Amino acid sequence: MRGWFQQAAGGLPRQFWFLWVGTLINRLGSFVVIFLAIYLTAERHFSQSQAGLVIGLYGVGGAIGTTVGGVLADRWGRRPTMLTAQFGAAALMLTLGFAYDYWQILAVTFLLGVFTEAVRPAFSAMMIDVVPDRDRVRAYSLNYWAINLGFALSAVGAGLAAKADYLLLFVIDAGTTLITAIISLVFLAETRPSGGRTRHSGAGLGAALRDRTYLLYLTISLGTVIVMMQHLSTLPIAMTSNGLSAATYGWVIAVNGLLIVLGQLFVPRLIEGLDRSRVLALASLIMGVGLGLVAFANAAWFFALTVVIWTLGEMLQSPSNAATVAALSPASLRGRYQGLNSLTWSVGTALAPILGGLTQEHLGNVALWIGCFGVCVLVAAGHLITGPRRERRIAELMTRPAMVPVTDESRV
Repeated sequence: MRGWFQQAAGGLPRQFWFLWVGTLINRLGSFVVIFLAIYLTAERHFSQSQAGLVIGLYGVGGAIGTTVGGVLADRWGRRPTMLTAQFGAAALMLTLGFAYDYWQILAVTFLLGVFTEAVRPAFSAMMIDVVPDRDRVRAYSLNYWAINLGFALSAVGAGLAAKADYLLLFVIDAGTTLITAIISLVFLAETRPSGGRTRHSGAGLGAALRDRTYLLYLTISLGTVIVMMQHLSTLPIAMTSNGLSAATYGWVIAVNGLLIVLGQLFVPRLIEGLDRSRVLALASLIMGVGLGLVAFANAAWFFALTVVIWTLGEMLQSPSNAATVAALSPASLRGRYQGLNSLTWSVGTALAPILGGLTQEHLGNVALWIGCFGVCVLVAAGHLITGPRRERRIAELMTRPAMVPVTDESRV
């Protein structure tokens, strides 16, 4: 056991562990996004379409936040971008809890999306800066493990907090975001490569947008995001329409985090040496099967079974996707490339509840979940077809000279 733990977590830089701790604390209080659909429909009595619009607007704000955050991470620096976004998100999260009118909720949710998602490209770029290529799959698996440990505990805790008072969801979420910001302020050093201050300062985003190999990969990945995000928007509505409570949804979705906590650290050994494109294709197919079975679920145990299946696919997909994005990102443009990757997730976050909500409301649950299976099949085919082109691009980037990070050792 000691040898396995050393192999899974040993040898990673100190700054990575500060990022890891911040991730865990932040996710322990990530209550609002999990229960936002139920809060809007059950507590505030908005329609499914209105709730979908609110969640979708969060994604629109996130799309802007990730784009701006990626540019700022390269120009301004990883650390100041993260601090601005984290402190802003904490304030907006608390504000959303006290928003009453529908237009107020729309406005605050949009701004919350901007600040919350702006931190992602800076965070991801910093992780690439400090973790060498050979350790990135391990690092991403460990970070994903922390995300889902927090997610599993927060899903159950949010269900209990919602029973007492929905305002607690917003207060606790804001508090953990604030603690994460303080960790960033006290312990994190700047890691932006020295060339990031001058090279590509004006045309960097344009250079990223002209990278056809990268954009094709993000386009394929968008299908995965739209499907995966259904578990936060249409899945809780599907479960409540079957007479299941918000607390039941909480423990069912907690199965996702629990399974990842128990098994994610074994994934790097499992996929080591395998073709990345084939791993991503297999992961997509497994997720498709799990989400497709939701069409036939009518009891809590059946919903939990579907979560188990698509979670297995997610466990393969997440570290493989993150490592692929990192490998495709030139050193001087990491913030921008990570911003575009986060933009894909923001666009998916915006489209998922809107498309899913419309499909669910007008065509029904069966059409929605069978459609998710079909999208996953197309994504798997896309990864297999475009994989060789990506690998050639990655091999080309690996031959370029490495850039030296700009760090403030006094802060580490």
